[in-house]
Amino acid sequence: MALELTPFSPRSASGLELPPGTVHLWHLNLDPDPARVDQLARRFRFDKHRRQYVVGRGALRTLLGAYTGLRPEQVRFTYGPRGKPFLDPAQDLSPSLQFNLSNSDERALVGLVRGIEIGVDIEFMKPMPDLEQIAERFFSESERVVLRELPAAVKPEAFFNCWTRKEAYLKAVGEGLAAPLDSFDVTLAPGDEPRMISLEGDRERGARWFFRHFRPAPDYIGALAIEGGGDWAVETFGFI
Repeated sequence: MALELTPFSPRSASGLELPPGTVHLWHLNLDPDPARVDQLARRFRFDKHRRQYVVGRGALRTLLGAYTGLRPEQVRFTYGPRGKPFLDPAQDLSPSLQFNLSNSDERALVGLVRGIEIGVDIEFMKPMPDLEQIAERFFSESERVVLRELPAAVKPEAFFNCWTRKEAYLKAVGEGLAAPLDSFDVTLAPGDEPRMISLEGDRERGARWFFRHFRPAPDYIGALAIEGGGDWAVETFGFI
């Protein structure tokens, strides 16, 4: 059975406004036509991985420029202790603009919000014959129990649900894979609301996190995470 895709309406990076309480999530195709590659990267003839990097970074600069009023080539980044990028505070003409970028194979997601850090993750659902072994090694006990009891046909979706939600949280706090994946519990069964069940065994801390789940393209799953709970408005766009 085909999984329902999330609508990402195509939109150009112009006239962008991001009010408080709203998240903008952009879906990027990292394999556009050659003219678009040249427009974003100002170069030709990349191998696949180099092309994915320059297209993704070019699109990110274009978006940040549109939100801040800067030209893309003027955008500068600073980096956290584990490499998480931030907009240079000296250039943030739109106060408290936070962003996060994730890419997998030929797709990427960019999440933007004001006033609080954000994490996004996207994963290509490649065949994973060893997914249960990976889950047994890295997932929490409650997550492993849920995965074991699911029908085999939906285990890949559940695995990637879990992985993207965990990665989105870790990217929001800037820890990456340095923090143990089994130190917090998330939902993963297909159809379950995406949320954190507990953080280091504390359900109240887990409830303070806001999660959303996305299907931006066939065979891709994405997630975003923001601390603070609440009722965030999430708007999704396809970068053109």
